[in-house]
Amino acid sequence: MNTTLSALQNNFPRPGRLEWISIRPVQRGPVQVVDDVEVSPDKGLVGDHYSGRSGTRHVTLIQAEHLPAVAALTGHPEVDPGLLRRNLVVSGINLLALKNQRFRIGPEVVLETTGECHPCSRMETNLGPGGYNAMRGHGGITARVIQGGTIRVGDEISVP
Repeated sequence: MNTTLSALQNNFPRPGRLEWISIRPVQRGPVQVVDDVEVSPDKGLVGDHYSGRSGTRHVTLIQAEHLPAVAALTGHPEVDPGLLRRNLVVSGINLLALKNQRFRIGPEVVLETTGECHPCSRMETNLGPGGYNAMRGHGGITARVIQGGTIRVGDEISVP
């Protein structure tokens, strides 16, 4: 068994799953939940207000497993992913373990992690007092598009 740090960092117990997709056509506007979206290396998520504006923040991702933690920390029975304003909600894979990694969503799309997605002041409005601090450490990651295509709810997420 290879237990070098590099080998450990590239060993994932199972693929993840894309659970939810949203775009925000207008900055500071409401999220629009969709079943699929076109992803472009030049534009990121087609139809999102960030489209074409930032090469390091084409896509924002958050783990589904963190939603109950944020709900518990804010005193809510559950948290609607739309309130957190991320593009993708994924399950079954530790997003922070994807640091400096490329990963695939579905058969076509390849993303590369560019950093953590830290909370913004909108979390105080969306989640109530303390919402910003509740999101710290649970905000997910940002990624840029390496290879485009279409992603769909239910797509597998894997590390090539």
